[in-house]
Amino acid sequence: MKNTKTICFANNKGGSGKSTTCSNVGAALSVMGKRVLMLDGDMQCNLSLSFLDEDVVLEYARGNQNLYHAVREQKDIRAYIVPTPYENVDLIPSSTLMSSIEFELFSKWQREFILKKLLKSVRESGDYDYILMDAPPTLGGWVMNLLCASDYLVIPVEASPWGLFGLANMFEFLQTTQELAPGLSLLGIVVTKVDERKNYFRQTLESLETLEDIHIFESHIHVDSNVEWAQDNSKPVINYRRSCRSAREFMQLAEEILKMTE
Repeated sequence: MKNTKTICFANNKGGSGKSTTCSNVGAALSVMGKRVLMLDGDMQCNLSLSFLDEDVVLEYARGNQNLYHAVREQKDIRAYIVPTPYENVDLIPSSTLMSSIEFELFSKWQREFILKKLLKSVRESGDYDYILMDAPPTLGGWVMNLLCASDYLVIPVEASPWGLFGLANMFEFLQTTQELAPGLSLLGIVVTKVDERKNYFRQTLESLETLEDIHIFESHIHVDSNVEWAQDNSKPVINYRRSCRSAREFMQLAEEILKMTE
């Protein structure tokens, strides 16, 4: 049986490049021959929009085949998996109704572990090498659900004056979650939206390097207009233009993650 690894990409600071990093690491792993399930846990549906056209995403969001209904109904989550146009990549799409997911969880028994229980059948099936999950930019019961269902956490941090804002809160939330899920570990921090013409990148890196026992990925993701063009075409940049700088960097990041998790 395959040992399926589950990785959550989370940061309570919005604009960190979280969805972009999650989608492109997933695309890169699939190119390496790994079978990947993408799980969109954010009501903004950006992860879903990275793989499917907007009209298709809206159809799933308005219908019943999405993560919100999977959590609400607590049925076999495999019924909510949809294919993408890309080999080795499947998706559980999100819904705008995810905005009320905290309310849905409030009265549930062992509410922090609902998603973990739902994913058990997928993990035991051995159909996927990796499950990658995109979390909303909040700290609450739903993000705790995502983390409790994960083996690893990756925190994307934007190289900007406010990029580190709230990181201490993220660490504190992680520590609280690990009391419930001791198997969860912080895989590392990836620096995104890098522009080396500005001092922010060096300042961000210097600040992160002062953190004890926290891995900073060697692969940094630079600002690249190809990422925006790829998003406009509902594609990961890996699949849009693999030769561009950001695509190469995401491939390198995926290789780092692969080595650390296997």
